[in-house]
Amino acid sequence: MSRIAAKFADLKKQGRGALIPFVEAWDPDQETSTRLLLGMPGAGADLIEIGMPFTDPMADGPIVQAAGKRALAAGVKVRFILDMVRTFRAQDQTTPLVLMGYLNPILSYGPEKFCVDAAKAGVDGMIIVDLPPEESDLILPFTNANGLDFIRLVAPTTDDARLPHVLNGSSGFIYYVAITGITGTRSASSAQLSEAIPRIRRVTDLPIAIGFGVRSPAQAAEASRVADAAVVASALIDTMAHSLDASGKALPGTVEKILDQVRALAAGVRGQPA
Repeated sequence: MSRIAAKFADLKKQGRGALIPFVEAWDPDQETSTRLLLGMPGAGADLIEIGMPFTDPMADGPIVQAAGKRALAAGVKVRFILDMVRTFRAQDQTTPLVLMGYLNPILSYGPEKFCVDAAKAGVDGMIIVDLPPEESDLILPFTNANGLDFIRLVAPTTDDARLPHVLNGSSGFIYYVAITGITGTRSASSAQLSEAIPRIRRVTDLPIAIGFGVRSPAQAAEASRVADAAVVASALIDTMAHSLDASGKALPGTVEKILDQVRALAAGVRGQPA
Protein backbone atom coordinates (compact mmCIF):
# COMPACT_ATOMS: atom_id res chain seq x y z
CA MET A 1 0.00 0.00 0.00
CA SER A 2 1.35 3.42 -0.93
CA ARG A 3 1.89 6.11 1.70
CA ILE A 4 -1.02 8.07 0.20
CA ALA A 5 -3.42 5.11 0.33
CA ALA A 6 -2.27 4.27 3.86
CA LYS A 7 -2.82 7.85 5.04
CA PHE A 8 -6.35 8.06 3.67
CA ALA A 9 -7.19 4.63 5.09
CA ASP A 10 -6.00 5.75 8.52
CA LEU A 11 -7.97 9.00 8.33
CA LYS A 12 -11.10 7.09 7.30
CA LYS A 13 -10.75 5.02 10.47
CA GLN A 14 -10.47 8.27 12.43
CA GLY A 15 -13.62 9.56 10.73
CA ARG A 16 -12.12 12.75 9.35
CA GLY A 17 -10.72 14.27 6.19
CA ALA A 18 -7.18 15.36 5.38
CA LEU A 19 -5.45 18.71 5.30
CA ILE A 20 -3.06 19.08 2.37
CA PRO A 21 -1.07 22.32 2.58
CA PHE A 22 1.14 23.49 -0.26
CA VAL A 23 4.68 24.82 -0.25
CA GLU A 24 6.37 26.26 -3.32
CA ALA A 25 9.88 24.83 -3.48
CA TRP A 26 12.55 27.47 -2.89
CA ASP A 27 10.11 30.30 -2.18
CA PRO A 28 11.72 32.64 -1.37
CA ASP A 29 14.85 30.52 -0.90
CA GLN A 30 16.00 26.98 -0.20
CA GLU A 31 16.37 27.33 3.57
CA THR A 32 12.98 28.96 4.20
CA SER A 33 10.96 26.57 2.05
CA THR A 34 12.76 23.54 3.51
CA ARG A 35 12.11 24.71 7.07
CA LEU A 36 8.47 25.24 6.17
CA LEU A 37 8.19 21.78 4.62
CA LEU A 38 9.84 20.14 7.63
CA GLY A 39 7.52 21.95 10.04
CA MET A 40 4.24 21.16 8.30
CA PRO A 41 3.57 17.65 9.68
CA GLY A 42 3.96 18.89 13.24
CA ALA A 43 1.56 21.74 12.48
CA GLY A 44 -1.13 19.31 11.31
CA ALA A 45 -0.47 18.53 7.65
CA ASP A 46 -1.71 15.06 6.69
CA LEU A 47 -0.21 15.14 3.19
CA ILE A 48 1.88 17.90 1.60
CA GLU A 49 2.01 19.25 -1.92
CA ILE A 50 5.32 20.67 -3.14
CA GLY A 51 5.07 23.11 -6.02
CA MET A 52 7.62 22.81 -8.81
CA PRO A 53 8.21 26.36 -10.10
CA PHE A 54 7.78 26.93 -13.82
CA THR A 55 8.16 29.96 -16.07
CA ASP A 56 4.68 29.64 -17.64
CA PRO A 57 2.27 28.44 -14.93
CA MET A 58 -0.99 28.71 -16.85
CA ALA A 59 -3.27 27.47 -14.05
CA ASP A 60 -1.79 29.64 -11.33
CA GLY A 61 -3.15 32.96 -10.19
CA PRO A 62 -0.97 35.96 -9.37
CA ILE A 63 -0.18 34.80 -5.82
CA VAL A 64 1.27 31.44 -6.87
CA GLN A 65 2.89 32.97 -9.96
CA ALA A 66 4.76 35.42 -7.74
CA ALA A 67 5.95 32.56 -5.54
CA GLY A 68 7.26 30.75 -8.59
CA LYS A 69 9.11 33.85 -9.75
CA ARG A 70 10.76 34.23 -6.35
CA ALA A 71 11.83 30.58 -6.43
CA LEU A 72 13.19 30.81 -9.96
CA ALA A 73 15.10 33.95 -9.03
CA ALA A 74 16.59 32.01 -6.11
CA GLY A 75 17.94 29.46 -8.58
CA VAL A 76 15.62 26.49 -8.09
CA LYS A 77 16.17 23.43 -10.30
CA VAL A 78 14.27 20.16 -10.48
CA ARG A 79 17.17 18.29 -8.90
CA PHE A 80 17.17 20.73 -5.99
CA ILE A 81 13.49 19.98 -5.35
CA LEU A 82 14.31 16.28 -5.14
CA ASP A 83 17.12 17.14 -2.71
CA MET A 84 14.50 18.94 -0.62
CA VAL A 85 12.41 15.77 -0.58
CA ARG A 86 15.42 13.72 0.53
CA THR A 87 16.01 16.13 3.40
CA PHE A 88 12.38 15.73 4.46
CA ARG A 89 12.51 11.93 4.25
CA ALA A 90 15.56 11.87 6.51
CA GLN A 91 13.27 12.92 9.36
CA ASP A 92 9.79 11.84 8.20
CA GLN A 93 9.05 8.48 6.60
CA THR A 94 5.25 8.58 6.89
CA THR A 95 3.82 11.89 5.60
CA PRO A 96 2.96 11.57 1.89
CA LEU A 97 4.56 14.09 -0.48
CA VAL A 98 3.04 15.05 -3.82
CA LEU A 99 4.86 17.07 -6.47
CA MET A 100 2.61 19.48 -8.35
CA GLY A 101 3.83 21.18 -11.48
CA TYR A 102 3.93 21.35 -15.24
CA LEU A 103 5.09 19.02 -17.97
CA ASN A 104 7.98 20.93 -19.56
CA PRO A 105 10.47 20.68 -16.66
CA ILE A 106 9.79 16.94 -16.46
CA LEU A 107 10.33 16.52 -20.19
CA SER A 108 13.58 18.48 -19.94
CA TYR A 109 14.74 16.27 -17.06
CA GLY A 110 13.61 13.13 -18.89
CA PRO A 111 10.28 11.54 -17.86
CA GLU A 112 11.64 8.12 -16.99
CA LYS A 113 14.70 9.48 -15.13
CA PHE A 114 12.47 11.96 -13.30
CA CYS A 115 10.12 9.25 -12.05
CA VAL A 116 13.02 7.00 -11.03
CA ASP A 117 14.76 9.81 -9.16
CA ALA A 118 11.54 11.13 -7.60
CA ALA A 119 10.63 7.70 -6.23
CA LYS A 120 14.15 7.19 -4.86
CA ALA A 121 14.02 10.60 -3.18
CA GLY A 122 10.77 9.74 -1.42
CA VAL A 123 8.05 11.33 -3.56
CA ASP A 124 4.70 9.54 -3.37
CA GLY A 125 2.62 11.11 -6.12
CA MET A 126 2.55 13.57 -8.99
CA ILE A 127 0.08 16.13 -10.29
CA ILE A 128 0.92 17.47 -13.75
CA VAL A 129 -1.40 20.38 -14.31
CA ASP A 130 -1.11 20.71 -18.08
CA LEU A 131 -0.96 17.02 -19.07
CA PRO A 132 -4.21 15.99 -20.79
CA PRO A 133 -5.40 12.39 -20.46
CA GLU A 134 -4.78 11.87 -24.17
CA GLU A 135 -1.05 12.36 -23.60
CA SER A 136 -0.69 10.58 -20.27
CA ASP A 137 1.39 7.84 -21.88
CA LEU A 138 4.26 10.35 -21.73
CA ILE A 139 4.41 9.80 -17.96
CA LEU A 140 2.04 7.07 -16.77
CA PRO A 141 4.21 4.05 -17.67
CA PHE A 142 7.07 5.51 -15.63
CA THR A 143 4.96 6.47 -12.60
CA ASN A 144 3.46 2.98 -12.56
CA ALA A 145 6.88 1.34 -12.87
CA ASN A 146 8.23 3.33 -9.93
CA GLY A 147 5.28 3.14 -7.54
CA LEU A 148 4.29 6.79 -7.88
CA ASP A 149 0.63 7.71 -7.67
CA PHE A 150 -0.61 9.60 -10.72
CA ILE A 151 -3.16 12.11 -9.45
CA ARG A 152 -5.67 13.48 -11.93
CA LEU A 153 -7.39 16.84 -11.98
CA VAL A 154 -11.16 17.05 -12.43
CA ALA A 155 -12.81 20.39 -13.13
CA PRO A 156 -16.42 21.61 -12.86
CA THR A 157 -16.46 21.52 -16.66
CA THR A 158 -15.55 17.80 -16.81
CA ASP A 159 -18.85 16.24 -17.88
CA ASP A 160 -20.17 12.77 -17.05
CA ALA A 161 -19.15 11.33 -20.40
CA ARG A 162 -15.53 12.47 -20.03
CA LEU A 163 -15.07 11.65 -16.34
CA PRO A 164 -14.18 7.93 -16.76
CA HIS A 165 -11.68 8.84 -19.49
CA VAL A 166 -10.06 11.54 -17.34
CA LEU A 167 -9.82 9.20 -14.34
CA ASN A 168 -8.41 6.24 -16.26
CA GLY A 169 -5.07 5.32 -14.71
CA SER A 170 -5.58 7.54 -11.66
CA SER A 171 -4.28 6.52 -8.26
CA GLY A 172 -3.72 8.09 -4.85
CA PHE A 173 -6.57 10.57 -4.88
CA ILE A 174 -8.55 12.78 -7.22
CA TYR A 175 -7.86 16.52 -7.17
CA TYR A 176 -11.12 18.39 -7.73
CA VAL A 177 -10.48 21.88 -9.07
CA ALA A 178 -13.41 23.58 -7.37
CA ILE A 179 -13.60 26.61 -9.67
CA THR A 180 -13.18 27.36 -13.33
CA GLY A 181 -10.22 29.71 -13.66
CA ILE A 182 -6.91 30.24 -11.96
CA THR A 183 -5.83 29.62 -8.38
CA GLY A 184 -6.48 31.98 -5.50
CA THR A 185 -9.16 34.11 -7.13
CA ARG A 186 -12.46 32.89 -5.64
CA SER A 187 -14.08 29.95 -3.86
CA ALA A 188 -16.79 27.44 -4.70
CA SER A 189 -20.01 27.50 -2.69
CA SER A 190 -21.13 24.66 -0.43
CA ALA A 191 -24.01 23.97 -2.81
CA GLN A 192 -21.65 23.67 -5.77
CA LEU A 193 -19.37 21.27 -3.91
CA SER A 194 -22.28 19.17 -2.63
CA GLU A 195 -23.45 18.73 -6.19
CA ALA A 196 -20.05 18.05 -7.76
CA ILE A 197 -18.49 15.55 -5.35
CA PRO A 198 -21.22 12.85 -5.51
CA ARG A 199 -21.00 12.97 -9.30
CA ILE A 200 -17.28 12.11 -9.11
CA ARG A 201 -17.82 9.41 -6.45
CA ARG A 202 -20.11 7.55 -8.83
CA VAL A 203 -17.14 6.75 -11.08
CA THR A 204 -14.25 6.29 -8.63
CA ASP A 205 -13.49 4.83 -5.21
CA LEU A 206 -10.43 7.05 -4.79
CA PRO A 207 -10.45 9.79 -2.15
CA ILE A 208 -11.28 13.26 -3.44
CA ALA A 209 -9.36 16.39 -2.46
CA ILE A 210 -10.81 19.86 -3.08
CA GLY A 211 -8.45 22.65 -4.09
CA PHE A 212 -8.44 26.06 -5.83
CA GLY A 213 -10.19 28.52 -3.53
CA VAL A 214 -9.89 26.86 -0.11
CA ARG A 215 -8.43 29.55 2.11
CA SER A 216 -9.90 29.60 5.63
CA PRO A 217 -10.26 27.00 8.40
CA ALA A 218 -14.03 27.03 7.83
CA GLN A 219 -13.59 26.38 4.10
CA ALA A 220 -11.05 23.65 4.79
CA ALA A 221 -13.47 22.03 7.24
CA GLU A 222 -16.27 22.17 4.67
CA ALA A 223 -14.10 20.76 1.86
CA SER A 224 -12.83 17.88 3.98
CA ARG A 225 -16.39 17.11 5.10
CA VAL A 226 -17.97 17.17 1.64
CA ALA A 227 -15.00 15.34 0.08
CA ASP A 228 -12.00 13.64 1.72
CA ALA A 229 -9.38 16.40 1.84
CA ALA A 230 -8.80 20.13 1.57
CA VAL A 231 -5.85 21.55 -0.37
CA VAL A 232 -4.69 25.01 0.73
CA ALA A 233 -2.11 26.85 -1.35
CA SER A 234 -2.71 30.52 -2.22
CA ALA A 235 -3.68 31.50 1.33
CA LEU A 236 -0.37 30.17 2.69
CA ILE A 237 1.67 31.73 -0.09
CA ASP A 238 -0.11 35.04 0.45
CA THR A 239 1.02 34.94 4.08
CA MET A 240 4.54 34.22 2.87
CA ALA A 241 4.47 37.17 0.48
CA HIS A 242 3.36 39.54 3.24
CA SER A 243 6.02 38.23 5.63
CA LEU A 244 9.04 39.11 3.51
CA ASP A 245 11.19 42.20 3.80
CA ALA A 246 11.51 44.88 1.12
CA SER A 247 14.13 42.84 -0.73
CA GLY A 248 12.00 39.69 -0.73
CA LYS A 249 13.90 37.93 2.03
CA ALA A 250 12.21 35.96 4.80
CA LEU A 251 11.96 37.67 8.18
CA PRO A 252 12.72 35.85 11.45
CA GLY A 253 9.07 34.95 12.08
CA THR A 254 8.06 34.08 8.51
CA VAL A 255 8.06 30.29 8.79
CA GLU A 256 6.32 30.21 12.17
CA LYS A 257 3.62 32.59 10.93
CA ILE A 258 2.76 30.20 8.08
CA LEU A 259 2.92 27.15 10.36
CA ASP A 260 0.50 28.88 12.73
CA GLN A 261 -1.84 29.24 9.77
CA VAL A 262 -1.47 25.53 9.02
CA ARG A 263 -2.32 24.77 12.66
CA ALA A 264 -5.50 26.82 12.38
CA LEU A 265 -6.47 25.05 9.15
CA ALA A 266 -5.76 21.66 10.75
CA ALA A 267 -7.94 22.58 13.72
CA GLY A 268 -10.75 23.43 11.31
CA VAL A 269 -10.43 20.10 9.51
CA ARG A 270 -10.39 18.26 12.83
CA GLY A 271 -13.38 20.18 14.18
CA GLN A 272 -11.31 21.63 16.98
CA PRO A 273 -11.15 25.20 18.28
CA ALA A 274 -8.26 27.05 16.64
